Amino acid sequence: MNFTRPLILASRSPRRKQLVEQLGLSVIVQPMDIEETYPDTLDPYKVPEYLARKKALAFEKITDNAIILTGDTVVILDNKILEKPADRNEAINMLSSLSGKKHDVVSGICLRDNSNIITASETTTVWFNNLSIEEISYYVDNYKPFDKAGAYGIQEWIGMIGVEKIEGSYFNVVGFPIHLVYQKLIQFNKGN
Repeated sequence: MNFTRPLILASRSPRRKQLVEQLGLSVIVQPMDIEETYPDTLDPYKVPEYLARKKALAFEKITDNAIILTGDTVVILDNKILEKPADRNEAINMLSSLSGKKHDVVSGICLRDNSNIITASETTTVWFNNLSIEEISYYVDNYKPFDKAGAYGIQEWIGMIGVEKIEGSYFNVVGFPIHLVYQKLIQFNKGN
């Protein structure tokens, strides 16, 4: 891809940075602190795109022809969002609720410059095996998944032993639908 504009990744996630760099792109990491709130009436599947857009709009001024790239990922079980766990007990409870069930991982992205903005989202369905409380506790105690929606990282131990199958993008579950980012960057680079 012939991409010469500065790309600002508004995320603290090392996984997102690594994935964008693996596309062969240089990024400037510049997270924007916003309150990640959304209307209670919003469809859970629309929340990641809503939050990604909210993060992009938090940049008041964009300089040097830069493009802002933002994202948000949620885990949805039974039409309810599982946020990042606050502590060990919440992580164990989340993983216990995912055990033996399927859930959706939805990521929203937003690209913005001074004159254009586009958003998109991706959904991946994940099926978990039945997990024992010992397996769940081992994972939480050793991997401390407190910065991960749904209290797990598919690329970690729990994904190796617990994920039966997925339908959709693996990288979406890691935290960024990188194929979608690539497609939208090409579209954005051409002027939408």
